[in-house]
Amino acid sequence: MIVVDHLAKRFSVAKKSEGRFALFRSIFAREYATIDAVADVSFTVAPGERVGFLGPNGAGKTTTLKMLAGLLVPTAGTVRVGEFRPEDRDHAFLREIALVLGQKQQLIWDLPPEETFVLQKALFDLDDRFYREALERLVTLLAIGDAMKRPTRQLSLGERMKCELCCALLHGPKYLFLDEPTVGLDVAMEEAVRSFVKQYNEETGATLLLTSHYMADVEALCPRIVVIDGGRVVWDGDREELVRRVRPVKTITLRFSQAVTRSSVEDLAAGHLCEPADGELREVTIEVPELEVKERLQLLLAALPVKDLVVADPPFERVLQDLLNAPGDRNGKEL
Repeated sequence: MIVVDHLAKRFSVAKKSEGRFALFRSIFAREYATIDAVADVSFTVAPGERVGFLGPNGAGKTTTLKMLAGLLVPTAGTVRVGEFRPEDRDHAFLREIALVLGQKQQLIWDLPPEETFVLQKALFDLDDRFYREALERLVTLLAIGDAMKRPTRQLSLGERMKCELCCALLHGPKYLFLDEPTVGLDVAMEEAVRSFVKQYNEETGATLLLTSHYMADVEALCPRIVVIDGGRVVWDGDREELVRRVRPVKTITLRFSQAVTRSSVEDLAAGHLCEPADGELREVTIEVPELEVKERLQLLLAALPVKDLVVADPPFERVLQDLLNAPGDRNGKEL
């Protein structure tokens, strides 16, 4: 289990000096400002759970992950990952975790990934049998048989990311911290990485903490989310419950067999029309309270030449934006 209790991290940052005299003086007496990257964060993660760790830029997500991985020491509060305190950097602890940063790489640029894999084997002192079995399984799951033999500099971004995952998981970690694992990938490669991560979690029981600005990653992988803003937790709970509490509506997308006028749709939408287009329409999106969906659909289908329709939850990006803009105590059950 991962236990984070009133975690805080402060950084001292040098103030920028204006003018020649102030610049000269700062060489000998520099002034500093204190920044609370993480102010007061508490949550727990059960073994084998997949949790999305979300928030706007600068909220403290990556800083928290680095404290969980032992790269940063907390200013206040405590962190436990299994039986370990991450800041102790115990060798047994390092064998149980993997931190994958989408914007950083551990592969050696001029060598094929398989050479970096051999280095990982030596660093973690893996026996030959364990290494061969783990490598074979990961190469098969990630489909990187050809990519691992070419120099890293010749790989596409997607191939590199999959090789990074393979490198990070060779030692069989129990705790997997992923920070933007699909950044910069195309749609097909994003789906391949998500599928692999989910399969790895289900097969090994590894605990997953994921940060991403791509909500498709979160929706595909994380039933539970923890949202932080300003270094504090503003939601910790079920993702679908958050949608119901923050934006209890359904979006109805209608496609027509022939163009219709905006006014004809507006009357039937009863003020719920989302698309602001003027003139004749071939497709519209309507946002309707959950309790009104059936009634509203009956009216729309009876009056308009509907060729196709889709009823779905509102985009999760909009739900998250509404949560972050909401006033008051938003943690867990109070909204």
